[in-house]
Amino acid sequence: MELKREKTGIILAGMVIGVIAAVLVVLGNPLNMGFCIACFLRDTAGALGLHGAANVQYIRPEIIGLVLGSFLLATARKEFGSKGGSAPVTRFVLGFFVMIGCLMFLGCPFRMILRLAGGDLNAVFGLVGFVCGILVGVFFLTRGYSLKRTYQLPALEGRILPIVQVVLLVLLIAAPAFIHFTEAGGGPGAQHAAIAVSLVAGLVVGALAQRTRLCMVGGIRDVVLFREWKLLAGFVAIFASALVCNLILTGATPNVYFKLGMAGQAVAHTDGLWNALGMLLVGFGCVLLGGCPLRQLVLAGEGNTDSAITVIGLVAGAAFAHNFGLASSGEGPTANGKIAVLIGIAVVAIIACCNTFGKKRGE
Repeated sequence: MELKREKTGIILAGMVIGVIAAVLVVLGNPLNMGFCIACFLRDTAGALGLHGAANVQYIRPEIIGLVLGSFLLATARKEFGSKGGSAPVTRFVLGFFVMIGCLMFLGCPFRMILRLAGGDLNAVFGLVGFVCGILVGVFFLTRGYSLKRTYQLPALEGRILPIVQVVLLVLLIAAPAFIHFTEAGGGPGAQHAAIAVSLVAGLVVGALAQRTRLCMVGGIRDVVLFREWKLLAGFVAIFASALVCNLILTGATPNVYFKLGMAGQAVAHTDGLWNALGMLLVGFGCVLLGGCPLRQLVLAGEGNTDSAITVIGLVAGAAFAHNFGLASSGEGPTANGKIAVLIGIAVVAIIACCNTFGKKRGE
């Protein structure tokens, strides 16, 4: 009975999140991007001047809300706990390359689901690669992969990232001269819902994700390892509710909120191979990290400094990708981006091997 109630809660949370994502697009966010952890971290990095891509610069309130929503609910439920120390540098590197994979595909696992719900069939290739990456990661998990235990830390350590989010909110509202904003009509960074709406949406999604432990990587991993579907059911619910909303909306505006096909999709490219390889890197890296980018933000809000380090790695990856021409565009992947993804797959594989087979030899 408890398991059934938990699964029902996850499905209901997924339905609410899917509706929120669809409504955010109506209110100003880019098409098929009501929520995208990778894209929104990239935009925030640009706003802080960490990269110079003028079309993707905006402090996204949804990210602020996600972390604070998780933090507030975890604190209220007495689940906040400052802990960390489990291979922080390795987690930074994994987060870095997960972002490289996301920006090859042009979206995180969350956006992949929203792209599918908007009719973008390019995301099917991403989904195939994502599942393959998770399966590779599970191979190592079943053979003993581990980044070792975490340790209790002073309370301030776990509160630093939530405090940073409050500072970012102040900077967003105050808009000092040193913060960069994409000019109107200049690209995805200029497309956003009102600050208050986006912040509230982030708070709600963050609280729901904290309460239900939503994680797409964890959902697929649990199906493979334990035949447990409850986490994955949450993302199926996100897809279903976002799809229904998009179909309703597209009745009034055909081929806008739902457009079935591959060509001409919003913030997407049609190179199936590199869509798949980018998300393979994401799936593989996220299994080794223990959660998708959404889950990392939620855990960081709960006081997990290892996840906070991972988030910093994601931000660094976004900045690096746009400073060195690694990120894809609607025109397709770049040569530098392809090389970076292949390097990322190799690095993640080495990390997996060293933390699986190396320790068996006493290393």
